[in-house]
Amino acid sequence: MNPNTLYQIAVWLVPLIIAIVFHEVAHGLVARRLGDPTAEERGRLSFNPIRHIDPFGTVILPLLLAISHAPVFGWAKPVPVNFRRLRHPRRDMILVALAGPGMNLLLAIVGSATLAATVLLTGGARTTVAGLVAANALNFVLINLFLAVFNLLPVPPFDGGHVVEGLLPPPLAQSFRKIGRYSLMVLVLLLLVLPAISPSANVVGRVVSPLVDGIARGLLGIFGLRA
Repeated sequence: MNPNTLYQIAVWLVPLIIAIVFHEVAHGLVARRLGDPTAEERGRLSFNPIRHIDPFGTVILPLLLAISHAPVFGWAKPVPVNFRRLRHPRRDMILVALAGPGMNLLLAIVGSATLAATVLLTGGARTTVAGLVAANALNFVLINLFLAVFNLLPVPPFDGGHVVEGLLPPPLAQSFRKIGRYSLMVLVLLLLVLPAISPSANVVGRVVSPLVDGIARGLLGIFGLRA
């Protein structure tokens, strides 16, 4: 295997898998706390990546994006949540949905602290090990922030869609939920079709990425780093 490919796997794919696994487990943990043990019953409250990996969304697509120097994105198998088992379904649906992006924000803070500690301990020296750790930490920050912001888009199947559904009156929420049947089409539309039609319709490039960059600069600045 090409050494550059191995490096891309080390600094992009590994951080992404950690980010999306923690994201999914966070949904399940909060759901269990609020009365729905479905994820636990199905053995999905595990940090073992094998239990969560979607071959295409977790491995193939992110690796292709990393190698082509495109924004790295991916997904895991969704943790099952039965909203009807929640103690307060409409309110708790929102809390469960926000748990994933919230976890990613927490992990971005951890990544920033790790990067700052690496720079401090090495004095900025560009050794192989220090460079690998620093690259992983920086990519870990960017990946987690991207997942947090992207998943808060207010349309199904994203977490932001569940937040909107929980806030809408029940009749409207039921109609809104139907959009989730076309989740793959929504992803293709946002990531491929709209950018190809017009740069002004590029939701990722014009909305998500600028937000991620701004949050990253602010977060790294707290730790005395520059993005």
